[in-house]
Amino acid sequence: MTKRKDRGYKKSNNKPKSQPKGKSKNFKANPNNRPQQSKKGVTAEFTCRGLSSEGKGLIEWEGKQLEVANLLPGEKAEVQIIKKGRYFNAELKRLIQTSDDRVQPPFKDHESGGCQIQHMKYEAQARFKQKVVDNLMKPFGKAKPIITMDHPFDYRNKNVMTFGLNKKRQIISGLYAPNSHRIIPMDGSIIHDQKADKIIQTVTQLAKSFKLQPYDEDTGQGFLRHVMVKVGKQSGEIMVVLVAASPMFKGKNNFIKALRKDHPEITTILLNINNRNDSMVLGEQEKVLFGKGTIIDTLCGLEFEISAKSFYQINPVQTEKLYSRAIELADLSGEETVVDAYCGIGTIGLVASQKAGNVIGIELNKGAVRDAIRNSKRNGIKNARFYQADAGEFMVQMAKHNDHVDVVFMDPPRSGSDEAFLSSLAKLKPKRIVYVSCNPETQVRDLKYLSKNGYKVEEIQPVDMFPQTSHIEAVTLLTRK
Repeated sequence: MTKRKDRGYKKSNNKPKSQPKGKSKNFKANPNNRPQQSKKGVTAEFTCRGLSSEGKGLIEWEGKQLEVANLLPGEKAEVQIIKKGRYFNAELKRLIQTSDDRVQPPFKDHESGGCQIQHMKYEAQARFKQKVVDNLMKPFGKAKPIITMDHPFDYRNKNVMTFGLNKKRQIISGLYAPNSHRIIPMDGSIIHDQKADKIIQTVTQLAKSFKLQPYDEDTGQGFLRHVMVKVGKQSGEIMVVLVAASPMFKGKNNFIKALRKDHPEITTILLNINNRNDSMVLGEQEKVLFGKGTIIDTLCGLEFEISAKSFYQINPVQTEKLYSRAIELADLSGEETVVDAYCGIGTIGLVASQKAGNVIGIELNKGAVRDAIRNSKRNGIKNARFYQADAGEFMVQMAKHNDHVDVVFMDPPRSGSDEAFLSSLAKLKPKRIVYVSCNPETQVRDLKYLSKNGYKVEEIQPVDMFPQTSHIEAVTLLTRK
């Protein structure tokens, strides 16, 4: 996903070029294919047998199945295997014979683990994701063909980079390497908005010029922690959030002036204060340095006001396809009472309100509820109400009061729903449940529970919300038996 800053990164709209099938030019034959033992482990030749659910190549070694990043089925490669405690780490060293499904990605560095499958042709990515969903959903029926993206690049509307120092004590920005706090310097990614990438590069250069020292988690010293850029893909509005450990921003006015001079397209700039020692990017306190503090974007014909802390779908192009399919599955006639659980800033509930009788949105986050109410007023929607509450507890109370509900939309986090929520859903007894999931593995677990408690899975629709990554979204319709 990443490209080192010293490699002369240049963004391009062109798709990655296919790599011809055959032997790699830099491959040196290993006589008799004998494993080479060294202090760094064993190096040997392998043929990839398939892919894991995360898109890693599978090889067999001494009766064990090991995963190798950046390897495709049928490819022959030289792999180094190192034992780390009870586990084995397998690393691709050299490709010997390549697959027809391989493309040469513009970013050779896979350290950040973000674009796990950017080395696959997009058609191959779609086949891989379809197979993952098909295998997971076998107990419930056959999934529909995956909904793909016409231009599977530059789609992210939110980018976050972290600041730190390299070994030469120079300021860098990038992403953490997996399972570590080591920052991998980045200039951009094929899935990032290009304007956002350029703004982050400028912020990094200005941080050096203004001597804004990165925050050090070990010492508690320093100022700048992260930069977050949000882009309204339809509106063109751009928000820049500087996340700092302290509100004392020396040279603030000149910094903002310099940033806006290079990027007049920026419509608002905020300073967010995060003095915690955890993995959360944003803190509670924020101050508007320029503009109105929010941006507007359009989704499914509705306008949404987005704040720094608002959850808004990362890929709006595919979100419109996802929501359209979800509402189609809900089969709304204009009379139904609809519950939007985990409603966030109200996106799917407000879109559904145009075809429903009334919508009840439930969200635990107080700020998100405020955003949802503001968005309903902005769009003149009068048949949607939003409540700050635990969705499960709220639905239990609805069931106790014999409230009638026709459809429930649920879009839980990657961990899925807990049994308390699913139990309350079964007690409420809606006619239809439309389950939107960003993790089909936890969705399958929840579908098993609902299947045992009065519901039948009618339709399964995978959607590719995150091209170049191994993540898959799936919408499932359940009807009451």
